[in-house]
Amino acid sequence: MGFDAKPSLRDQKKEATATALAEVAFELALEHGLDGFVVDDVAQRAGYSRRTFANYFSCKEDAVAAGAITIKNTDAYESFLAGLPKDTPPLELMHLLLKMQLTAEFMQQLRKFVLLSKRHPTLEPYLLSVFHRLQMSAQEVMNEFSHGRYPVGYTHLLAGAVYGAFMPLLDGSLNVYLPGQPEEAPASALPFEQYVESIFAYLRNGF
Repeated sequence: MGFDAKPSLRDQKKEATATALAEVAFELALEHGLDGFVVDDVAQRAGYSRRTFANYFSCKEDAVAAGAITIKNTDAYESFLAGLPKDTPPLELMHLLLKMQLTAEFMQQLRKFVLLSKRHPTLEPYLLSVFHRLQMSAQEVMNEFSHGRYPVGYTHLLAGAVYGAFMPLLDGSLNVYLPGQPEEAPASALPFEQYVESIFAYLRNGF
């Protein structure tokens, strides 16, 4: 779908079906663990057939991964992007995208998926696919928004660097306090917002 194009009713329905199945799969994984449900359970709770599930996902792990990165405020997200100046540089566009996308709710979903993958090894290969989907989505937006003013390799490198910087936050490798974490932030922990700004400062100024 182009940046300025309105998705057809058919595309909207397909996207809604995929989202509904993915959200249910993620919910069931959180409730029962990956071994506590089957594909038929996902289809039944979402109100679709097993065949419909197979049209969108290869297995329940695939659906759970998709459910972890569901963005619920898509209308606001698209309106925000449509209102940006057309000459917004890719780096600043990426910064704005991240600030809108990585809400407390979204980060908590990703953390829950990381914890699930640690308990269920069959999910681990899909952890990389989660970040790949996020990266590819960001690249698509940047490429469409810039209308060819920047090479594809540039947007690929930029999106890869940005999303790669967030992977250690989710598995606890970096001492960063995430938005929405219920516990008190340790004195030594770097606030998430400060971490985001530092990443983009590095990208603006070079390493």
